[in-house]
Amino acid sequence: MRKTHALWFLAAALVTGSFPLLAEQAPDALPLATVANEPLLVSADMREGTELSGTWHYSIDPYRAGIAGFHGEAPDRGQQRWLDIDVRKTMAEDNRTMFEFDMAHAQTTSLPGSWLAATPEMRHYQGVVWYQRHFDAPAGRKGRYFLRFGAANYATTAYLNGKPLGRHEGGFTPFAFEVTQQLRDGDNQITFAVDSQATATTVPPTVTDWENYGGATRGIRLVHTPATYVDNAMVRLTTDGKLEAEAHLDGAAAAGQSLHLTIAGLKLDVPGKSDAKGNWKATIPAPRSLVRWSPDNPKLYDVTISAGEDVWRDRIGFRTIERKGADILLNGKPIFLRGISMHEEEIGPNPARIITPEAATALLGEIKNGLHGNYVRLSHYPHSEVMTRAADRLGLLVWSEVPVYWMVAWSNPGTLAAARNMLAENILRDRNRASVVIWSVANETPVNDARNAFLRTLIGDVRRLDPSRLVSAALLVKREEDARVPTMTMADPLAADLDILSINTYNGWYTPDRLSDLPASVWHVPADRPLVFSEFGADAKSGFHSPERLQKFSEEFQAEYYRKTLEMADRVPTLRGMSPWILKDFRSPRRQNPDFQMGWNRKGLISETGQRKMAFDVLANYYTMKSKETPK
Repeated sequence: MRKTHALWFLAAALVTGSFPLLAEQAPDALPLATVANEPLLVSADMREGTELSGTWHYSIDPYRAGIAGFHGEAPDRGQQRWLDIDVRKTMAEDNRTMFEFDMAHAQTTSLPGSWLAATPEMRHYQGVVWYQRHFDAPAGRKGRYFLRFGAANYATTAYLNGKPLGRHEGGFTPFAFEVTQQLRDGDNQITFAVDSQATATTVPPTVTDWENYGGATRGIRLVHTPATYVDNAMVRLTTDGKLEAEAHLDGAAAAGQSLHLTIAGLKLDVPGKSDAKGNWKATIPAPRSLVRWSPDNPKLYDVTISAGEDVWRDRIGFRTIERKGADILLNGKPIFLRGISMHEEEIGPNPARIITPEAATALLGEIKNGLHGNYVRLSHYPHSEVMTRAADRLGLLVWSEVPVYWMVAWSNPGTLAAARNMLAENILRDRNRASVVIWSVANETPVNDARNAFLRTLIGDVRRLDPSRLVSAALLVKREEDARVPTMTMADPLAADLDILSINTYNGWYTPDRLSDLPASVWHVPADRPLVFSEFGADAKSGFHSPERLQKFSEEFQAEYYRKTLEMADRVPTLRGMSPWILKDFRSPRRQNPDFQMGWNRKGLISETGQRKMAFDVLANYYTMKSKETPK
């Protein structure tokens, strides 16, 4: 069956309990027939399966000949890279046959990882790349099998043994196709195409300030489950001291199935039975022995839900997060978010967005242990589940974001559908991560009626899918042009819809202000909710020094910029956190100063290879001081 994923319809289904068929309602951005009841496979990384990462053959397709012919018709047989044939043998046996591909003998690369780092020739390639590999499936299989992608950027079309599985749009969230009936004993062939090309209607659009890493950037697995299995589950602590759990079973025996929620570390075993639709919910008092997760004590519990032959597993921390007036409360107590922003890019001279547990620990360890932080903004898109699991383990609060960035097509229904898909996929993947406390719906978007309606739709989705967390968006402010000192006013009407006000400010870097003017800055913001400086920063090339003149791009300028901006921050009464821009220098093709940038945004406090700049210690010392203060 050909299908695409439209999880924003699933978001509605979680509220209404129904799953509409949408073949005739597919938006323009999702051109194939669309259904909404695809597998979620929440916590799939902890399920039994076959790892398909490793060596794959690949073939570039810059003119999309494998997608459509030059008159827009279906591609001819000679371009159909997914065919389950031996190209060399077929051409040798019949001289009337001609193929313009041979995936079995194409060049190879390692997945996961972006093709941009595969070879020098691929460094700036954007478009379609086809991947293929073979694997063995045992005879006498039982249960169900799913081909699950951690993420592939941006649009993916997949085939098994020459048959189409479906299509997914969105570069940063997981998706899966059931392949139980398509598998064959012994050898199987997987082929998929990834199209990285952004357009005016994609999310994000064509213009961003980070590298567009095309390809399968997260792991690929063949996941095995029993015939009826737990497809989606969530367990959390409520603000009134109860454990709330829910699960959805999928399969012929989903209705009326007996199940057990078990948390061994709490000696908890809760029986239950699913309803006619395979759903189960329960609320029980939290055991007195429960230790709440926090950055100081990131306690995780092994949680299982047993249902028939299936055992769903996860490692979950229990904590509460809420807003009270201008305060952010973690486990009922005020907290100041000592953080920094971060792109999904491993430390090294030639990153390929390969986030292993070791790479995630190296990045987050710089924040937790180096900067003495308790918080990270994972910008500007959902990061790997490897990263959010590492944040759970290390004890870092997380801001998680979807790539509604700058100027998307606000009035395009397909663009809204794609954004809602991504948001739902992100939330449903990470609702069990104690580290995730803020869902962000946008970054630096212009104020207009269409944008306001678009973002309010996303905010409504967040509140329906996960009312236990806080909602924010990185906003811009209005600056008074004739003021004696920098004077900013929060005039964005979206502010009233958010739990946390978040502002990106670059006074002193993108403005002509003298650094000495920054501490006296005036901020007119609502007093009834917390403010977070979601970004501020200045570029510095590691090793470039200009102590006398404080030239921009020098380490001394960046360090002084931080000192003066932090002085400013201390004078804002409702400020409850910050995530300066940014932990590590990252690739950005729009940054082309030949002396300092050459394709890198240099606002990192460490270089791309991990060297700490002078400003790193400025922020680390500030956070050490803040960690000793008692929050107001």
